[in-house]
Amino acid sequence: MVFRRRDRRGLGRAVWEGLYPKGGWSRAYLYVKHRVKRLPGTPEEIARGIAVGVFVSISPFYGLHFVLAAFLAIFLRANILAALLGTFFGNPLTYIPIGVATLSVGNAMLGSQMESHVQSGFGLMFTQAIKELWNNLITLFTSSVGDWTYLAEFWQTVFWPWLVGGVPLGLVAGFMAYYLSVPTIRAYKNRRKGRLAAKLIKIRKKTKLK
Repeated sequence: MVFRRRDRRGLGRAVWEGLYPKGGWSRAYLYVKHRVKRLPGTPEEIARGIAVGVFVSISPFYGLHFVLAAFLAIFLRANILAALLGTFFGNPLTYIPIGVATLSVGNAMLGSQMESHVQSGFGLMFTQAIKELWNNLITLFTSSVGDWTYLAEFWQTVFWPWLVGGVPLGLVAGFMAYYLSVPTIRAYKNRRKGRLAAKLIKIRKKTKLK
């Protein structure tokens, strides 16, 4: 195949590069930053997209962040690609801080107490919940009997508090991302227009000299 990788990645390498991108997270951040600045659209549309992506990345809907970000971007008339790039705010470096913060706020809003095993192992609990959900979905097409006990506990102790706490934190983070992005993107676009105008003037001068 034309687009097949020359060096096939093993499962271990694929997982590692998912946690730590090739070139490091600093390079990945610079790439996303560069892509955002060069997106078409007004600074406000792009900034709204970034805000949407940041908001969604704080939600517990892992695996659906792209879908939710695209849907909200369409609804809010934001830049869709900027929204998709904004979801990278949620990454292996921020999962733990986001989880601890959202669970703490969510439990406080619900008047409940976060259990110690949840705070130290919510990542593994998410993985287990996905496995349990998949197994229960398979039982719908087989003669096996599903068991929703673990998922009910996961909903009560992790997902629901995370969702409740993620709304206010996501709104705060989204608004901050918007108001920080607008002037940055506008300044970049103005500089870029200036450079393009200067190049056009030089080309015209060379044409006249000929």
